[in-house]
Amino acid sequence: MTNGPVLIDLEDRPSPDVAEAAPVPDLAVPDGQAMQVAARLGARRPSRLARWFWGLLVAFLGAAASVAAWDFATGLMARAPVLGWAVTGIGGALLLVALAVILREMAGFARLRRVDRLRHAADAAVVAGDLGAARAVVDQLARFYRGRDDTAWGRQRLAERRAEVMDGDALLALAEAELLAPLDAAAQREVEAAARQVATVTALVPLALADVAAALTANMRMIRRVAEIYGGRAGTLGSWRLFRAVMTHLVATGAVAAGDDLIGALAGGGILSKLSRRFGEGLVNGALTARVGVAAMDVCRPLPFGAGRQPRVSGLVKRALTGLFDR
Repeated sequence: MTNGPVLIDLEDRPSPDVAEAAPVPDLAVPDGQAMQVAARLGARRPSRLARWFWGLLVAFLGAAASVAAWDFATGLMARAPVLGWAVTGIGGALLLVALAVILREMAGFARLRRVDRLRHAADAAVVAGDLGAARAVVDQLARFYRGRDDTAWGRQRLAERRAEVMDGDALLALAEAELLAPLDAAAQREVEAAARQVATVTALVPLALADVAAALTANMRMIRRVAEIYGGRAGTLGSWRLFRAVMTHLVATGAVAAGDDLIGALAGGGILSKLSRRFGEGLVNGALTARVGVAAMDVCRPLPFGAGRQPRVSGLVKRALTGLFDR
């Protein structure tokens, strides 16, 4: 047994080149953490205690602000009548604008409820297979899109051909093809733009929580635009309602967490190993955003998707991310 170090002579062996060593593999598979966090935030329901707290806080602050504004206006009128009346007029104009905003939100909710009723009627007509119910749904759909120029040609084609169809399912399919096909194309472009934006921010912005904020804002804007394309015209509160409905559905079905199979089918099994961690996260988040967009189309559409008409998430992601991530 030796007490000193053991020396091994390597003079006859070539020294290894560090530059030729293989890189250390990144074993962490991207899982779209930003989109998963955004989905959980959107699907989480506040507790009853939290709703009471925020409701009472808003009521208290509103009352305090109203009393303070009234005291300020009356005191100013006592000191300087002209300036006081001017401030009072500004306050009245502010109240009118607030009332207009409230009325717009109420109109947005009414529009969304109308789309929901039309969707329920269409689902019932599909289940029953009744030609009369299908014709009633088509009439409501034509009236719903009566004032839109982008559906004028489709409404004309539908009016010319509907008398030839004597089957309820075929009539709904005809209405879907003539009226909703251009709207589906516009909605898909919005989904592709949102997926591209989320993927780019996730890949290029290394700031903490920046990808989560980008995913939340991009998905809310995408859902709002999809609803507007199909005629929903959701306001701020209506957009949040739609966002929560879509995210709740995706979280309940586990669709937001299932990104690996989608990416594998999209780009091939080994592509994630060739990309950096951030670019892999961007790819997964963009794909999950496209999945949210397809769900939003299904929720906001006044008719259910017919056989073979629902867009494929892989196709949306391919078009959205073409050229963004070099293969």
